This record gives sequence, C-alpha cells and structure tokens, in this order.
Amino acid sequence: MEQAGHKMDLSPVLETSYLTAQNVRQYRAIMRLFFREYEKMRFQLYKEDILDLLHRQEEFADYTMAQLIQDLDALVGWKNLTPLQDPRKVYTIADYKNKQYRYTMSEYAVEIERLTARLETLFLESGNLSTNLFRRLADNLEEAEAVDRRKGKEINEWWNNLQEDFRRLNQNYQDYLREFYSGRAEKLLKSVEFIIHKDRFIAYLKEFVQEMQVHSGRIAGIIKRRESVIENSLLEKVVLSEMEIPRALSQEREGREEEIRDQVYGKWESLKGWFLAGDGRECESSKVLAITNDIIRSMIQNAALIVQLQNWGVSRKEDYRNMVRMFLNCATMEDAHKLSAHLFGIQQIEHFKIRDERETDSINQSVYEESPSRVYLKPHTRTYREKKDRTGFPDKSLEKLSQRMQYLKRIEHERVEMMGYIKDGKLEVGKITEVVQESVRQTLLQWISQAALSPSGRGRTEYGQEFVLKRGKGDCVLKCEDGDLRLPAYTLWFSES
Repeated sequence: MEQAGHKMDLSPVLETSYLTAQNVRQYRAIMRLFFREYEKMRFQLYKEDILDLLHRQEEFADYTMAQLIQDLDALVGWKNLTPLQDPRKVYTIADYKNKQYRYTMSEYAVEIERLTARLETLFLESGNLSTNLFRRLADNLEEAEAVDRRKGKEINEWWNNLQEDFRRLNQNYQDYLREFYSGRAEKLLKSVEFIIHKDRFIAYLKEFVQEMQVHSGRIAGIIKRRESVIENSLLEKVVLSEMEIPRALSQEREGREEEIRDQVYGKWESLKGWFLAGDGRECESSKVLAITNDIIRSMIQNAALIVQLQNWGVSRKEDYRNMVRMFLNCATMEDAHKLSAHLFGIQQIEHFKIRDERETDSINQSVYEESPSRVYLKPHTRTYREKKDRTGFPDKSLEKLSQRMQYLKRIEHERVEMMGYIKDGKLEVGKITEVVQESVRQTLLQWISQAALSPSGRGRTEYGQEFVLKRGKGDCVLKCEDGDLRLPAYTLWFSES
C-alpha cells in the first residue's frame, strides 16, 4: 500500500523561543524545574512553589516574585505554560482580582525539555552492538500468523514490542558507529594509546559482523514468508487497535485514522527495507556491514601506521647481523628457504577469488576442511582456441541419492539421540552424565536459547515438539567431546501432543 503524502508544516515553533531569548537562563531554569516536578507527577505548580524552588539555587537567591511573574507571563505567551485559575485559593476580592493561577506545562514544552535533557547527556551515552534484538525481532515476526488470530489489544502489544525492538536496534548501531566518525574518535584512532585497545575493538566488531550476517539472513527469510499475512491482514488490524485506544485530545481530530495508517505502513516498510533490498536500493543491513568492515580496515591500517612511525629511526643493524648469522648456520638450502619464508614472507603474492559451490552450508565448518577448488587458466594469446569437449554430461543421480540418504540417516540418528535424553516428558540437563557429541550440544543450546529469548519461555524443536524452559537451582556441567560446558541446571518440559 502506498503511503499518502502529507503537507509539511514549516511554520515557526513558537514554543522553542525561550531557548534563545534574552533572559534564557531564567526561562530555562523555570522550565527545567517544571520538568523535574512533572517527572515526579506534580503536574501543576503555584508561583510560590516555583519561587521557592528557584531560591534553593544559589544563582537565583535574589530572584523576586515580580521577576517571576514577568517571566511566567512570557512563557505563557510562548505557549510553554498553561495557566489554570484556582478558585479554591481565593479568600478575598483582592485575591480574585490578582487571579491565583496554577501553571502546567504544555505537551510541546514537555517534549522540548525532554530533548534538552537528552542533549546534555548525549556524549555520556553510547550504543552497543548486541545481537539479542535480532533474535527478538525474528521471534516476533515468526508469530505473525498466530497474532493475526488474536484480539486487538494483544495485536497492539505485539506491534509495539516489534517496533520498540526495531527502534532500539536502529538507534544502538547508529549511536555506536557514530563515535568512530567523530573528531575525537579520529584523534584516538591515530594515537599510540589506541594500540592497547585495538584487538578488543576489532574482535567486538568482527563478532557483530558474523552474528549480523546470520540473523539478518534469517529475518529476511521470515519476512518473505510472513509478508502476505502482515500486509494483507495484520497491519489493518494494528490500525484498528490503535483507533480503539481512547485519547483525550486527539479523538475528534479529522483524518486521524489515515494518519495512523500512514504511520503503521511506513514503519513496516522501514523495517522491511532494513533487511530486504528492492527497487534498485541496497538494504540497510548490508550498509551497516559495509560500514563496520570499513571501520575494522581503518583500525588495522592506523595501527600498522602507528607501529611503523614508532619504528622509524630505530637502528636495525644488529637485527641484520643476527639474520645473517642464522643463514650461515643453515645446514641445507631447504633450511635456508624455510628461514627466508619465516623472516621475509612470500616474495610474490597473488590473491585469487572464485565463485564455487561449497560442499556444505554449515556455519560451523571451516573452509580449510573442504576440498580444494581447481581453476584452469587459459593462455592470453590471440591464436589460442579452446578444444571442444564432445563427451556428454555425467549422470550423478546415484551420487545425489547416496548423499541424500546419508544426510537423512545422520539427521535421524541425531533425532533418536536427542529423544533418548527425554525421560517422562522432560529433559534435565543436569542428569546427562555421559559424554555427548558436538551435534547434541549445539542442538541443546539452540533449544535453550530459543526458549530463553521468548517472552513466554516456550520453544519448539525442529521435530515439531513444544516445550517450556525452567531453570533449576545451581549450575551443572555438560560433558562434551571437546571439553566440559558449565551452564545453569535447565529443565525442558515437553507437551504431550
């Protein structure tokens, strides 16, 4: 659904006038006191209360009631404060003529003060690159079909949780990566002190890149599967659930439903565009990966440059003498070649990058464990003609069938092994005493993490069984082929269906 365009309101914002007025310190002090009391649920203040709070600050010890009334009138004129006449505090005709007011902040003023308070602590806060939000987004999107059958209040709660996780994800990575492009960060990256922290930064960023590659691909697949349900049915129900919420000031405003619909569909398009590319544009997750890789590359280059600058002017004469002695002590030419490769590295380096199908898509298997790829080079001569291969295409049906049978056999073996640990409808990690295989450990940790990230503590195995995760007292040790794993004493309770 295309978003309807709204005309932009470019008129001046009168409520921000007090931030740049002549008596800005007095105005800002009054508004900040109002905001602090607002956060304490004191929404209305008398001028006597305001004057008492101002006198507690040394700068306003001589501040008078006449000055306060004049400043309050200015703030009322700028629509930052709203005066409410209080007839209960009128005891005489003179008091009534003097109009005893209570003052309350306008909605604009609250948001402006909240923004100024946020700006004061902007550089004290920093984002992070946690990948937990990816998992929560994936879980929420997976529940789209189930949420589509629920009531309006539950749909609204699901939508708000989804948008809150997406907002935090977007804001966290922007805040964290922004620091690397600031002037202070650029000076730090070029300083000698940065060498100490370089490895921690690079390891942190590389871990984020690896996790994001896995989770962004998974979320993109979920969005493609749930896209029709969300766009054809669920988003309209979200709009209706927003309309059902009673609002004191905006209930009668015309065009409210269309405005909410534009916001809902716009937020969904933003979330989808973060993980899916389309219309000739690159998805946001790919841009984040490119920026992160650029930061890692810049860190490594700066570190190498700093080390090189430190080594300038240092005499290498004694080092060269030691190298010559080592070569003279080599018994054979083969030993000399090995020493040369160790000291000077490979003399002629050429990097080749090819596109070849991998033997497996498993992320746990290294490329060094796979068979090497062969690349046939052709002569760069004008007279060369490639020989035509007249042999047919080999039939690999039996080979594919054999590989498929082996794969199904391995999967069935893993399923039987995992089911063997379930006793009386529950799997107690602490009661597994034998040494388990790597596949068992990975599957068990995947089940635990899936349920731990779910708000209800529930999960589903790849075999279709539903379970509830409960944490017992203390920790336990799971004996694995490659070492012992200490983790909380979890128990997985499986449903009988």
